[in-house]
Amino acid sequence: MFAVNYVGDRTMTLEERAPAELRAGEVRIAVAYVGICGTDLHVFHGDLDGRVRTPATIGHEMSGTIAEVGAGVDGWSVGEPVTVMPLVWDGSCPACRAGNEHICQHLDFIGIDSPGALQQYWNVPASTLVRLPSEVSLRDAALVEPVAVAVHDVRRSELAPGDKAVVIGAGPIGVLIATVAAAFGADVVIAEIDAARRATAAELGLATLDPSAVDQTAWVEEWTSGAGADVVFEVSGAAAAVRAATDLVKVRGTLVVVAIHSQPRPLDLHRVFWRELRILGARVYQRRDFERAAELVADGTIPAERLVTGVVPLAEVQEAFGVLETGRAMKLLVELNAS
Repeated sequence: MFAVNYVGDRTMTLEERAPAELRAGEVRIAVAYVGICGTDLHVFHGDLDGRVRTPATIGHEMSGTIAEVGAGVDGWSVGEPVTVMPLVWDGSCPACRAGNEHICQHLDFIGIDSPGALQQYWNVPASTLVRLPSEVSLRDAALVEPVAVAVHDVRRSELAPGDKAVVIGAGPIGVLIATVAAAFGADVVIAEIDAARRATAAELGLATLDPSAVDQTAWVEEWTSGAGADVVFEVSGAAAAVRAATDLVKVRGTLVVVAIHSQPRPLDLHRVFWRELRILGARVYQRRDFERAAELVADGTIPAERLVTGVVPLAEVQEAFGVLETGRAMKLLVELNAS
């Protein structure tokens, strides 16, 4: 089979190798599509070199079909369409004992801490499988994982129908958060300085504003009749956006930090104190988020086909990362065994 490895120095290499031995409790998936995400870009840029052991097969947004079932696995059959919730926890750390297994203190995030999906045949623990609705295509199903991120972020914010929400950043996750929040009944606007990304969000029916052209604090105050937003999602990863975000939140409102910030950021703690703001981190997802995400993709709430900019073969992954670095693509998929 063929696989792609990150070897450091912004380099991905194509390798031919035998599939790994299938162990008890595992399934082998014929991977159909893999999405490249912002976390993969962080790996590509070397931001996670202290964590990722090279050569590393990365990738965790995926869809495929079961090719083989290992010993001791029940309830799954060859040929079933699946995706993977790429989290393995130890079950014994304080976080797990408190019921927060998804953010286990010794979490194995598959595709970062252990081999991921950019290989034609991928062995994973059966416990990570998520069954796909029959009506969803494997191409669209590759977006279930990032949609699960958005579902978790919105659910963690406790956003209620009728609330006003600001999403800072119109990248793939920002657009998905805005779409999910709107589906949950909120009134949503995306703040984005890049004209192309604003245009993409607008084409999807989302309201947008350009912080470089208008005073976004004044705009939000007018939009909310002077109150401020109920929830602000910081998805851009920019220091200036973090600094400005607290100005947009209402008294006792919520700021959800979604983006990965590789460096500490200044935060207006006086504003946090003065308005009794709530600051939340939102990192991954739980199984119910994955299951809800699969439903949202299957029923068309998530416009998966319109979010995918293009599909590339496995041999062109290096070039795909280059395109994503430019910001010219919303979502690129890598095709492996899709036929």
